[in-house]
Amino acid sequence: MTRATDAVRGEAQAIGRAVSAAARGPGRERDLVVQSLKAAAAGLLAWVVARIWLNDPMALMAPWVAVVLVQATVYSSLRRGAQQFAAICAGALIASGAQAVTDDTTGALALSLPLLMLLANWPRFGDQGVYMATTAIFTLTAGPVSASAVGHRIGQAALGAVIGVAVNAFVLPPVHLRDVRENLSALAREAGDTLHLVASGLREGDWDASVTSEWSHAADRLQWRCRGLGSARAWSEESLRLTSAPLRALHRVPQGVPPRSEDERFSRVAGHVTALTRALAVAADDARTPAPPQGEALRLYASLLELIGDACHAEADRLGDPYAGPPAGDDRREEEMEELRCRLQKSLQEHVGLGASVTTVLGTLLLEAESIWAEAVPGRDGDSEDAAPSPVTQITSNGDKPGNTGR
Repeated sequence: MTRATDAVRGEAQAIGRAVSAAARGPGRERDLVVQSLKAAAAGLLAWVVARIWLNDPMALMAPWVAVVLVQATVYSSLRRGAQQFAAICAGALIASGAQAVTDDTTGALALSLPLLMLLANWPRFGDQGVYMATTAIFTLTAGPVSASAVGHRIGQAALGAVIGVAVNAFVLPPVHLRDVRENLSALAREAGDTLHLVASGLREGDWDASVTSEWSHAADRLQWRCRGLGSARAWSEESLRLTSAPLRALHRVPQGVPPRSEDERFSRVAGHVTALTRALAVAADDARTPAPPQGEALRLYASLLELIGDACHAEADRLGDPYAGPPAGDDRREEEMEELRCRLQKSLQEHVGLGASVTTVLGTLLLEAESIWAEAVPGRDGDSEDAAPSPVTQITSNGDKPGNTGR
């Protein structure tokens, strides 16, 4: 009983948060409210046209189809409208044929439904194939089956499809640009959070396999966020199909989204963070040879990760603001980064004499940190001749190759 009460309370709180978010301003919740009201309006309009204006006593198909076709994008409304109309035509024609053969409603249902349910799985119908069977049921049970009755129902479906697509296309057409910006900003912020989490654990010094497992789970969430960003980008691009020109003419398109290159940039950041946490998990495993760095090197590395996490958070704020300008350089952060690099370079040189396993781990961690920094700070020219060389590169050029020492 307590569990059921908690579940009901949790659902009520979630509904309250959604209502509050929809009232506060633009967002997913308000978009959902708009789409729901548009679907209801399309159904009501289709009923008025079919039942009142056209005086159709069986005005069922028009509002039904109109409600279903108010989809998340105008393109999907048109595509699903075509699929649904084809499914309705097939269902009505096959049902009427089965009625003509059997001259019995039950026999016609027994003959047509198995075939229609098999046809519903044809990929060309998408997820609209089931409407073949429901149309057949309506056709066979709603009155006498005749050529005029079948044509009437198909005409009603066409009317509902036109109304549903028109309402979705011309009344606040859905454009999903906000989701890309929100997901991209969230990915950058969670990357920074993960780096701060790792930095805090390294600075405390008492980290083991259970702690690194938590870091790995945080990195896995970044990969999940990358997939969400990819889905949002696909929705954004689809939502502009067939609508971008008229929307821009009416000045209704929201502020543009960051380019796809930003998705790729922070997907690489997520990959480097995952590799970093994996290296730390290997170093914390007592059954594995690589040993983690200790003392001052570990504290310096924690400071480096914290600095990179700050840069990710700054990028998250910039990407989340549709009115933010291009990225601006931060001289103070660059100076701190260079100072840490110099100190870690010296520390890596000192670790060469402590054994191959410790050098291997520190060198790998430094490579991943520098890769994240290069991606997280836009416009940073890490390949210029004047840029400070990587500490791992310097060690390698001196003849010591930490990555090839083995375990």
